[in-house]
Amino acid sequence: MPKEVVPESARRRRKPGKAGAVLSERRYIETALRMLQEHGRDGLSVRRLGTALDADPSSLYRYFRGTDDLLLAVGDELIGRALRGWTASGDWRADLRELGLRIHSAYLAHPQAAILTASRVSGRAHEIDADETIIGVLRSAGLGDAEAARIYHAFIDQTLAFAALDAAALALPHTARAADEAVWQATYARLPATTHPHIAATAPHLIARMTHSAYPTALEMLLDSAATALATTAAGG
Repeated sequence: MPKEVVPESARRRRKPGKAGAVLSERRYIETALRMLQEHGRDGLSVRRLGTALDADPSSLYRYFRGTDDLLLAVGDELIGRALRGWTASGDWRADLRELGLRIHSAYLAHPQAAILTASRVSGRAHEIDADETIIGVLRSAGLGDAEAARIYHAFIDQTLAFAALDAAALALPHTARAADEAVWQATYARLPATTHPHIAATAPHLIARMTHSAYPTALEMLLDSAATALATTAAGG
């Protein structure tokens, strides 16, 4: 079960690093994001964080239970960045579309962090705010509670699953990414219709699409399903 969210000010005291800079939960989160971006998932350790912050490595434990707890905070920060500046328009479909694209983009801005956090549940403030917001959009649109929960589940899991998938591709070395993308031209485009008629027929479309994220398309399909559920509810089904 997620732990109760307690503000940093109520549970931790701020402490200067060796050079006098004040340490805080936010500084640890921002430093962790930078280290993941620069050095990848293997570059994050208590010792390296201490060096980067010019602090004793043990200072981490004044703010987090360990690096895993820090990673949960990093994931929550990405969700917070996605929500920043968002306001409801009153159009449920447009609102859900924007929320999904914002969350997906926020994770892809930090692919190494996304790989480590997109599948986690933190129970932290930004995550809770996002869940409350998404469910609120669905309920305000007219869905019953059970249906709103069903569509919310599909919506958030789809968003985070694509974030993790697309982030994993972005985190590959450039040569590996280029090689993967080249397979569509080098292999699939050359398969003969005599042996692979369906791939041959759709090859130009596959080549045009398969090196881009399918998330926007999948999102629209989910929104279509939600619209059908709303129509059924309105019809008394």
